[in-house]
Amino acid sequence: MPAPIPRQRAIPAAESGQAPAEPAIGGPFGDRSGGITGDSSGDSPGGSAGGSSTTVSGPASGDVDAPRPQDTTDDEKADGAETGAKADPAEAAPRPAHSPAHAAPVGHLTLLMIEDDPGGSPVVPELLDPTGKPIRVRTARNLTEAERLLTDDVHCILLDLALPAPTRAADGSDDELAVLKHVLRLAPHHAVLALTASGDTERGAEAVRVGAQDYLFRDELDGRLLSRAIRYAVERKRSDRAERKLTESKLRAQENARLERGLLPTPLLEGSPLRFAARYRPGRSRALLGGDFYDTVRTPDGTVHAMIGDVCGHGPDEAALGVELRIAWRALTLAGLCGDQLLGTLQQVLEHERSDDEIFATLCTVDIAPDGRRAGLCLAGHPSPLLACPGRPAELLPFDNNGPALGLLPGARWPRMQVELGAEWSLMLYTDGLIEGRVGEGRRERLGQEGMVAMVRRQLAEGLRGEELLRAAVNEVRDLNGGELTDDVAVLMLDRTP
Repeated sequence: MPAPIPRQRAIPAAESGQAPAEPAIGGPFGDRSGGITGDSSGDSPGGSAGGSSTTVSGPASGDVDAPRPQDTTDDEKADGAETGAKADPAEAAPRPAHSPAHAAPVGHLTLLMIEDDPGGSPVVPELLDPTGKPIRVRTARNLTEAERLLTDDVHCILLDLALPAPTRAADGSDDELAVLKHVLRLAPHHAVLALTASGDTERGAEAVRVGAQDYLFRDELDGRLLSRAIRYAVERKRSDRAERKLTESKLRAQENARLERGLLPTPLLEGSPLRFAARYRPGRSRALLGGDFYDTVRTPDGTVHAMIGDVCGHGPDEAALGVELRIAWRALTLAGLCGDQLLGTLQQVLEHERSDDEIFATLCTVDIAPDGRRAGLCLAGHPSPLLACPGRPAELLPFDNNGPALGLLPGARWPRMQVELGAEWSLMLYTDGLIEGRVGEGRRERLGQEGMVAMVRRQLAEGLRGEELLRAAVNEVRDLNGGELTDDVAVLMLDRTP
């Protein structure tokens, strides 16, 4: 938040028109006689060491109520004292403290005044209000007492900048705001008002730039002005915290998006005549990456290797495991492994990296010969790819020798089947999210592989190919399901034309 424009007199920003007016604080607390009531019971620790606590009446009843910040998060809504003289009675019950400065009863504020001579200050006697609305005041003569009195129910600190600094600067020079910086480190979640000499505008403005919510001139204070300044400072602190949390949340979301985007594969097909297309739709809301994974690489001998897989589940842990398996597959493939040997090694990776022994992954690998007319196929509990060739209907490749999913059976084997592709073809690999969507009246049936094959045949007959075909397939499956699919969906297609 930018620092407010320095003012020439001690008027809080809410009163001067530079910020919205703060809500009025309502509700009785302590003595309602209108005088100053000493708290002899030791309301806070450290009272016997020189600190004191008094209950002082609040501002005039004509103060303007301001709306609460609209972007306040759920956590922020529970922070601090609730405001508004016309609050719903059901909301007037005390709330538990979740962080410093948030344990006072609803409708009451507690001020900690740190001044070397609080008894002689004109501030306390003039905090009188005939309406009887109290602001609780604790006083500390030095920072040691202040630290003892800074309990969870304190909302605002009024700090005299003339107090001696706890330490000197590293270069031996005096820092005029050293005491303020010390208090800000001591109470990072509390609103702070800086009290300075009359006319010392520059020092007050610098205090705001350092971190105070506002500054006041000592000789121009009165009860109503200080009361409004306290409530403005508390609301501004809450608004600043809400905005900071929102900014941090946005930055985390952006970082996560960049990370997930970077984890999606870049096909390595340089020198290959095959065309590549892929579509990916994670089942998690607002996610870019799910438990499905795929990759395609071309090895130096001209063979094109394609893979698609699915880790059971579709949360962030499954997404991370899917990325590990994809990277391991690429490394092993480039190292020359394929078929049963490659899948056996991937199973070892899965067994070492999974968080639970129940987690498994299905996988389909295809290695296409350099001439593009035939391929080797290995299935580990995964649906068989769809092959489309000119002049005949699209059909699934054989799946009779489908092996178990990775992570289910120790020492399992995965036979490699040889399949003929022909001179011109389209090969589509997909995960079960594409075939498990609901269809029909009442959405009681699954689309299944037969429904998916019929859908793709129709789309091919309409002239759809490559990326356009995959987009239409995923969108139609979603529409048939009556809304977003709950499972991750990954689908890739390799095309060869003469």
